[in-house]
Amino acid sequence: MAELKLSESRDLTRIERIGAHSHIRGLGLDSSLEPRAVSEGMVGQTAARKAAGVILQMIKDGKIAGRAVLLAGQPGTGKTAIAMGMAKSLGLETPFAMIAGSELFSLEMSKTEALMQAFRKAIGVRIKEENEVIEGEVVEVQIDRPAVAGAASKTGKLTLKTTEMETVYDLGAKMIEALGKEKVSSGDVIAIDKASGKITKLGRSFSRSRDFDATGPQVKFVQCPDGELQKRKEVVHCVTLHEIDVINSRSKMHKREKKKTQGFLALFTGDTGEIRAEVREQIDTKVAEWREEGKAEIVPGVLFIDEVHMLDIECFSFLNRALENEMAPILVVATNRGITAIRGTNYKSPHGIPIDLLDRLLIISTQPYTEDEIRKILDIRCQEEEVEMSDGAKHLLTKIGVETSLRYAIHLITAAALACQKRKAKIVDLEDINRVYHLFLDVKRSTQYLMEYQNQYMFNETGEGDEDDGNAMVP
Repeated sequence: MAELKLSESRDLTRIERIGAHSHIRGLGLDSSLEPRAVSEGMVGQTAARKAAGVILQMIKDGKIAGRAVLLAGQPGTGKTAIAMGMAKSLGLETPFAMIAGSELFSLEMSKTEALMQAFRKAIGVRIKEENEVIEGEVVEVQIDRPAVAGAASKTGKLTLKTTEMETVYDLGAKMIEALGKEKVSSGDVIAIDKASGKITKLGRSFSRSRDFDATGPQVKFVQCPDGELQKRKEVVHCVTLHEIDVINSRSKMHKREKKKTQGFLALFTGDTGEIRAEVREQIDTKVAEWREEGKAEIVPGVLFIDEVHMLDIECFSFLNRALENEMAPILVVATNRGITAIRGTNYKSPHGIPIDLLDRLLIISTQPYTEDEIRKILDIRCQEEEVEMSDGAKHLLTKIGVETSLRYAIHLITAAALACQKRKAKIVDLEDINRVYHLFLDVKRSTQYLMEYQNQYMFNETGEGDEDDGNAMVP
């Protein structure tokens, strides 16, 4: 009897990147802006989260444009996490631009231009327009293909109906191609934009729900549209001022250079270059006209600048002026510096920010995490990274987090999970944590090692040690 050979099946796991703040889904506040103990990935920092929630509510109400907020605290106290929570709570409608202070220093464009582009990315424009749409259920699609190759292009007819009427439309080659791309068949409910010819499949009609014994989860059943086939629908487009700047700036430049490249391609390539002030002024004038006519409304978003102490005095001067603009977004900056020199000067200032700009800022302070809060954060990170860990291992990892830093403890989770896989176990135990703790040094142990063996390193600048002691360390 011949052996039956079965093909080997393999599980294909989806590749997922887990970032430092991928577990954060919001600020973790209730309806009265009171912070919950553990919610939406946020732990502790109740005062800072409540303050951020008040700012968030004012942003949603549109009452706080042109204000600036400073998140100040020690390293590893959740400043960036609070900013990410604000971004997630705002949703997709409100623009949120995030940059680091060191991103502005480039050879391709000036610092002030990079800051201006970041500001414009954080200001949204909601443009309303009325489109004529043909919406109905497909009764029949007839496509006549030419019998001879190279003959006239394909032609066809499309029959659409609503609950009250039915119409037959003649189709050209482009519409036939669009129907083929969307895989439109009889029984589908579709919408056709008359201006652009774009076809959108809304779903499948309930009357055809019994056509197939089984359907996939992606199949959506909808009612057959009522009323007339042709309708006027209000469509809302959400774009940022920066996107409008780039499209207009590049298209004018390409006209001047007699190139066919379209302006909007620069949005995908990132090759925006310096945008002239005249272009921005024309766009601001046009947007102001649209606002008066009721066609558009401005949505002030949020610009988050991390490591703000990396900006120099020229950038701070620009921020002072930019915040006074009537279309300025909310500026949120974060720093972990104490009293330090302002970059580009010899003067010292709190957080490395000039006093005149500090006076404009609402300051939110973050506090170091307690041992219990570190334990809860490590629990959330274990769930996010899908690592099972014993209680003893979690307790040890919490102790490591208290004595060293939270970031170091979080980094050990994945390393300990790999050590656990190596010994073919499923739950991370004390021995795995112990192994990776001795493999990877934290800052304190690394500094201590350097101090012990400083004379054996090149360019040692901590002061000359005793030569006899230095020689005694050599094995």
